[in-house]
Amino acid sequence: MLDIKYVRENAEVVKENIRKKFQDEKLPLVDDVIALDLENRSIKQELQALQAERNRISKSIGKLMHEGKKEEAEEAKEQVVRNQNRVAELSEKEKAVEEELKKKMMVIPNIIDPSVPIGKDDSENVEIERFGEPVVPDFEIPYHTEIMEKLHGIDMDAAGRVAGNGFYYLIGDIARLHSACLSYARDFMIDRGYTYVIPPYMIRSAVVDGVMSFSEMENMMYKIEGEDLYLIGTSEHSMIGRFIGQTIDEASLPYTLTSYSPCFRKEKGAHGIEERGVYRIHQFEKQEMIVICKPEESPMWYDRLWQNTVDYFRSLEIPVRTLECCSGDLADLKVKSLDVEAWSPRQKKYFEVGSCSNLGEAQSRRLGIRVKGEDGKKYLPHTLNNTCVAPPRMLIAFLENHLQADGSVTIPKALQPYMGGKEVLVP
Repeated sequence: MLDIKYVRENAEVVKENIRKKFQDEKLPLVDDVIALDLENRSIKQELQALQAERNRISKSIGKLMHEGKKEEAEEAKEQVVRNQNRVAELSEKEKAVEEELKKKMMVIPNIIDPSVPIGKDDSENVEIERFGEPVVPDFEIPYHTEIMEKLHGIDMDAAGRVAGNGFYYLIGDIARLHSACLSYARDFMIDRGYTYVIPPYMIRSAVVDGVMSFSEMENMMYKIEGEDLYLIGTSEHSMIGRFIGQTIDEASLPYTLTSYSPCFRKEKGAHGIEERGVYRIHQFEKQEMIVICKPEESPMWYDRLWQNTVDYFRSLEIPVRTLECCSGDLADLKVKSLDVEAWSPRQKKYFEVGSCSNLGEAQSRRLGIRVKGEDGKKYLPHTLNNTCVAPPRMLIAFLENHLQADGSVTIPKALQPYMGGKEVLVP
């Protein structure tokens, strides 16, 4: 959410930003919020004037009574009552206007970074760099669930009977591989100086409103019936929510955190044939990175975050590339975003395994997070997040890139200690 003062003083900049995101239907919102802001400030001015007048008249009543001017005193009392009624009326109006103003402000997208490429959707995202040599072996690579089945590692039929589509049972070595990737990611991030956290897996609506746009919430979040609680779609939500309404001492910045959590998502919408199996599911686990920092430091942390993911995948001998998200592919709260994609030898192309985002001060403003500087002044910190690893999608890349012609799967040295020393999985 933008600062209303910024919108008021930079209306054309805000409108041009909306055009760059190809959301022209939101253009009228800018004029709407400016009008609502003007009305809100007018109401506040009248309220202040009425309250000042009420105080003045109230003080005069005693003096009039003392002077024996009873009729004038009674008239003054009536004026006080009229003022009180008007104050009550305006207060209700002020509340309604502020609610409408906030509702519209929450829909206006954040100002994107000047470096973001302009494009309508993810088809216009821009490749930045490749890491590792993508290889296509001279033998056929089966679909990932077939590889898992040959290793007796998955049962999706039983999961469908128990929970429906979009769920799975991971079994034996595949289940262990899943946990090994997460445990290795935890230690990988701790070794890089990040503080390990296990957060709540449910959050209240006030936190949901603060960390994501309404459209994202509708497409992602599961609501707990009868409770003001939602299952998290990613630990970033509860990790940033930890600081709601807090004032942070500048000396404690930056917060560099890495969190483990299960994640729950509705995953609405139609998906392609390549997104069956365990590619797009309702429940998965993830190792995340979160940074809260000074505004001037967020570009540096943004680069460090995505580099961590690249380094993690390369340490497991999986080729990856980075992809700059274009303006039309950015969620409304994001200033800048980059996807890390892993190589799929079976599809002969890359697919997304992680996403790094700089949200500027959007989440801090929504959640009321402030930093108290050395000079005593308060400001909004920037928040960033990035996926280190999110199996089982990551398992797809792992199995395809380490599959051998005989159906076995090699285990890279970095992961062997987490697999009990195993060097290969054999069907």
